[in-house]
This record gives sequence, C-alpha cells and structure tokens, in this order.
Amino acid sequence: MHDLSRLLDPRSIAVIGGGAWCAAIIEASRRIGYGGDIFPVHPDGKDIAGLRALRRPEDHDGPIDAAFVGINRHATIDMVRRLAALGAGGAVCFASGFTEARAEDESGADLQADLVAAAGEMPIFGPNCYGFVNALDRVAVWPDQHGMSAVESGVAILTQSSNIAINLTMQRRALPIAFMITCGNMAQTSQAEIAAALLDDPRVSAIGLHIEGFGALRDWEHLSRKARERDVPLVALKVGRSEQARQATVSHTASLAGSDAGAAALLERLGIARLDTLPEFLETLKLLHCAGRLPAPKVASISCSGGEASLAADLGAQRGVSFPPLSPARKQALREALGPMVALANPLDYHTYIWRDTAAMTRAWAAMAGPEIALTMSIVDYPHTDPRDWICATEAAIGARHATGAPFAVVATLPELMPEAAARKLMAGGVVPLNGLAEAFAAVRAAAAPLPEPSDPLLLPGATGALRTLSEHEAKRALSQHGLAIPRGRLAEGPGAIADAARDLAGPLVLKGMGFAHKSEHGAVRVGLAADEVEAAAREIGAARFLVEEMVTGGVAELLIGVTCDPAHGFVLTIGAGGVLTEILRDTVSLLVPSRRAQIRAALLRLRMTPLLKGYRGAPGADIEAVLDAVEAIQSYVIANAGSLSEVEVNPLICTPTRAVAADALIRKAE
Repeated sequence: MHDLSRLLDPRSIAVIGGGAWCAAIIEASRRIGYGGDIFPVHPDGKDIAGLRALRRPEDHDGPIDAAFVGINRHATIDMVRRLAALGAGGAVCFASGFTEARAEDESGADLQADLVAAAGEMPIFGPNCYGFVNALDRVAVWPDQHGMSAVESGVAILTQSSNIAINLTMQRRALPIAFMITCGNMAQTSQAEIAAALLDDPRVSAIGLHIEGFGALRDWEHLSRKARERDVPLVALKVGRSEQARQATVSHTASLAGSDAGAAALLERLGIARLDTLPEFLETLKLLHCAGRLPAPKVASISCSGGEASLAADLGAQRGVSFPPLSPARKQALREALGPMVALANPLDYHTYIWRDTAAMTRAWAAMAGPEIALTMSIVDYPHTDPRDWICATEAAIGARHATGAPFAVVATLPELMPEAAARKLMAGGVVPLNGLAEAFAAVRAAAAPLPEPSDPLLLPGATGALRTLSEHEAKRALSQHGLAIPRGRLAEGPGAIADAARDLAGPLVLKGMGFAHKSEHGAVRVGLAADEVEAAAREIGAARFLVEEMVTGGVAELLIGVTCDPAHGFVLTIGAGGVLTEILRDTVSLLVPSRRAQIRAALLRLRMTPLLKGYRGAPGADIEAVLDAVEAIQSYVIANAGSLSEVEVNPLICTPTRAVAADALIRKAE
C-alpha cells in the first residue's frame, strides 16, 4: 500500500502545464480556501492564473507534496519520473490515451506500464484522472468547477467517472462531502487502496464507491476488513447490470451468472451495500453520516395524509422495509397527543388536528419511536411558495429527536420539496433530512444491510490456455474423487456393446448418447429403460459412444450447481433451479469461491424453490445436508484445479430425501 497522506493533504502543490485546465486547478484551490503553497510549472515561465510559473519542478525551493501533471501522455511519463526523483508525495496524471484508448491506439497499454515504472514508489492517481477535492483540509487538485465547501466531517466519494464526480459535487441535499476523488485508469493505485487510506481519517463517516470495474481483488478484501475494524460503512453504485451476459457456448451457468452476478456476489461478500441510482446513493450516504448503520430495516412512518401513509407502506414493502405494530405504551402516548379522532397504526396518518401546535406534534412524533424501531420518519413536503408555516414540522422533528435520542428523519416525498436551508437546520438538530420517499426507503434498506461473517480469501483465477470440454463420464469421475455422488454407470462403444454394459446395473436405466453439448435438445437421452430396451434405444439415438447409468429415483427437486471462472471477480458459484427449465425459471443465487458451509446454506435457502427443498404441502423434503455436501465437493474440485479451470456445471443435481446425485456434469478446462 502506498502512503497517500502527502498527496491528499499537501502543503505544496505543483501545477505542471500551461493549458486552461492548469489555470482551473489554481482557481479551484482558491475557491475552497487552500492555504498552502501552489505554483505553476511551465518551460516558458509564463503567468498562469496570476502566478509566475517556474520553468522546471526542480526549481522549487522545498518539497513537492502533490503535483497535477496536465501535459500530453508522452511528456507525462518523463515528468512523473522527475517528480519521483525529487521525492514528491504523489501526482495526479490528467492525460488520456493510455489503456482506456486501446481500441484506437495499441500503444496505450505499453505507455501505461511505462508510467507505472516511472512512478516507482511515488503514488499516482490515474492516468485519465481529474484529481480530487479534500474539503476537510481545503485542498482542490481539480481542473474544473466544483460545488464543494469546507466541512469538519463528512462522507468520501470515489468514482471512476470524472463527469459524475463533478455533478456530485454540485448536489444541494445538505450532504457534507469530505472527499471527492476520481480514480481514472487506476494504473498503479486502485480505488480500493485509496478508499482504505481514507479510513485512517476519523473525520470520514462513510465511503461511497461508484464502481465501473473492480480489479485488484486483494485490495478490496483489505478495504472490507479495514472498514469493518474502523466501523465505517461502505456503499456502492456498481454499473454493469445491463451488460450482455457472457456467451454460453456450452453451459447454462455462464449465461445465468454473467458478469453482474459476480459483482453482486463480491459486494455482498465484502459487506458493501449496493444502490441503483445516484439519488439513492447520496441519500444512503447522508443517512449513514447522520445515524450510522441501522440495526434492522424497521421504521415508523408519520404523515398527515392517508395517501402518504399508504404510499409509504407500499414503497417500504417494495424495498424490504417493515413497519412494526404499535406497542400499547406507544398507543397510549399517541392517544394523549392526538385525541380520539385518529386511528392509530404504523404507518400513521395523524391528520392535521395538531398542525402548528409544535409541542403536541413533538409529543406525537416522539411517541412513534421505540426500541423495535430503527428509524422514525416524518413525511414533510416543504412548499417552495412560503415554507414558514412548516417551521413547526422542523422544530417538532428536532424536538422529538432530542426527547427520545432515537434516530429520526424528515422525508420529502419529492426530492425538490426538501429545501437545502431546511435540510441543514434539520441536520444541525440531529435529524436526517431525506430527499425523496423511494430514495429514503432504499437508504434504510442499505443502511440496515447486515455485515456478513468474515470470509476466507478469494480464490483467484489462474492462467488458462485453449479449453477442452471433458466428456460427461470424465467430468463425473473427476468430481466423484472430491466426494460428489454420481450414479453407477458404464461406457459403451456403439449400440452393440450396450447390453453388456447394462448387464450388472439395476433398472430403471438412463441411456445417453455422447458428443452432444445439450443432449436433451438433440434427443440423445432416454430414461426409465429396462436392460433389454437399451440396445434398441441406442440405435434410435445413433451416437458412436454411449453412457448407460442407473436412474436416480425419488427426486423431490432438481438443482443446478455451477462455477464459472470470472477474471473480474474470481470463481462465481451459482446455485439454482435445475433441469430443463433452468433458464426459464432463472431462480439462482451466486457466491464466490471459497464459501463456507453456513454461507452456502444461507444462499440455498434464499431460492424461490426453497419450499420444495423443505417439503411442500406435506411432501417429503430434500436432504439439505446431502445438497451441501455436493456443493462442497464441487467447490473442492474447483479449488484443486483453479489454475486451469474455466467452468464446472452439475445440472441436474437430483435431490431426494436421502441423497443428492449428479445426473449430468460438465467441465471445461485448459489442456
């Protein structure tokens, strides 16, 4: 890990280059009130933003803590080498044309490698990077406009998109942003490494990560461990849900998993809650900054409209948020504050009988808090015409917060109906101002996401060459050596050898023609055969080789267990509904290898088909322990063959009340 302390909190900043971007760096620093030494560097020694430029960085009298390198990509490499030789604290590399431009310029990857070599031990952000704003220490190495101002504490946001970063600095939701950092190509210093460095600053209350791709998986594991130790929540906006799933040349697993399943499994494993939109992302960070993690997604909702109460109930249910019923003590306190005309429930429509009576509003709102409530939410939309009549709501919320000490929020159903001035007053009073009802419930769900149990280090993919698909017989034998139960069976060369192969097998039998990727789609499978029927069936199929097996009977459910090698996320373990309806049902969960038995069990029981596995309407259930044994056997094979493995699939795994047997198996691995 690099030491980023001088780069992120510099006493001196060199701005290298002569374009408008470099002048903007100086202006951005002035705007936020930077009090250190900032100086331009240009070979002509010209004036830049009112400052006389040095001709070389070597001419600066004193250490250079941070440098913005705003010159072309080839010159950037030489300049970074010179800065490293000077002992600089770090550099932001602005130039593009490195790996992000590989499609247009094949030299980009080589140049990026040269840049990393030139930096040596000196940390660099980028290339293709905008830089950062540190509002805690009034630092802006930022070549554009920004909307940030100094704060005493706040959240950190790291993004791989400079434009999104600019937009987020302009938010007017009263969210205190301590750091805004763009990561660029992450040639040397990863997004996770930068985030881990920020955890050393106790003024950072939560960290938000806009992620395009992970890379450096060990860095992400380190970040997760350190964040847990420091009790700093992490949330993410991970793009890529709509990306086309990888082409499934052979298995169902690859088409079902795709890249996003691996990303979701990685975030869950790391304990990083995932949001879907920028507004949800910002509101979650605000909630975490004000209230920290919530013990459960259980809320009390207060509004003066039945329509809003119903809307809250529906949106909460959609987001997995619950509304615990009112306790007798809370009902009594509410009745005293509201009188006999109000029906008491959660969500509560308290009508408008007590509107403008701040003391009564405070008593009623405070009564909605309780030990079983993680967050009490009052729905208030402030009019933009004349909000003075709504001051009572602001004061009541602050009063309820002070009276109970419990987390309290004021939520505007429409984001634009939470004025920034009101939001800042609420926040100063310890109340969370939330912009948007849907966003508020998404924030509650994310803030209440439980931290997973610590996991073993991820199994990282090894190098693979040309791939070979093992025959079903080979695949089953290989997996059985790791403990997977398979049917008794025999191989036969041609229809004439089938009778001998089937002689000592107990019927009913299954006959399969070899050489087909999806046998059922080619009519190459016959089931429920007697020994004297297999030869005729083999002649109908017409294959050169056959596998005849004892048929697995008594199945109560069929599962798919698959593992794909995902270079971005490791080995993705998919468990789902199996058999011929696998891709139609798409009832799957994904984990990463290795996963512990308890983690596998929890994932298995999240499937929609869980009632079948447990025994539906009096029917016998599956042997769950046998299913877990099967998954662990497959995982054991993956771990032993990680250096060459591409994918493994067992589909179906036939689950009976006493065992779990692999009826079909596929393995693709390097030669």
